[in-house]
Amino acid sequence: LVVCSELVAGTFRGPSETHFDGLVAQALFGDGASAIIIGCDPLLGVEKPIFEIISACQTILPESDGAIKGHLGEAGLVIRLQKDVPELIGKHIEKSLVEAFQPLGIVDWNSLFWIAHPGGPAILNQLEENLSLKPEKLRASRQVLSEYGNLASACVSFILNEMRHSSAKDGSTTTGEGLEWGVLLGFGPGVTVDTVVLRSVPI
Repeated sequence: LVVCSELVAGTFRGPSETHFDGLVAQALFGDGASAIIIGCDPLLGVEKPIFEIISACQTILPESDGAIKGHLGEAGLVIRLQKDVPELIGKHIEKSLVEAFQPLGIVDWNSLFWIAHPGGPAILNQLEENLSLKPEKLRASRQVLSEYGNLASACVSFILNEMRHSSAKDGSTTTGEGLEWGVLLGFGPGVTVDTVVLRSVPI
């Protein structure tokens, strides 16, 4: 059982002209919690997976030291976001994808279903632009961002749930919008990028 619980409201405070990045963080982030059961060798007829995890890796982006950080002090948790975070992610993201999908021979990013952590609209826009993604590829991520905000670690669980429900509602043949392979991307302080190769299952 993997549980994610984020209480980002603790960072909320009055706006400050000297710390505009704090105001941006308050506008983006929200509280959320999720739980996922992860296992292997499911019992046929008893357990049915929703997605399969094929591989996972993490990297720290070059030139990103201090771009996202949290500082705990007398005023509580203060989140600092440099304004070039979306561009940093957009500039370096393809390298992570190539390394993750090279063993599968996948180079067409539009052939994947996408579970992209929506750090904010600008990050999703950078993914679309730098990877030439069709707008519908990030629909689930944009939907969750619109409804709940950036829920930090819990966000990708919400997007996985949105993906499987919308796939069933639309009559898709798999939990990944009818596609077999997908990618889950997580972004965090560092700037770290987590790249998870997913496989959908038939509906």
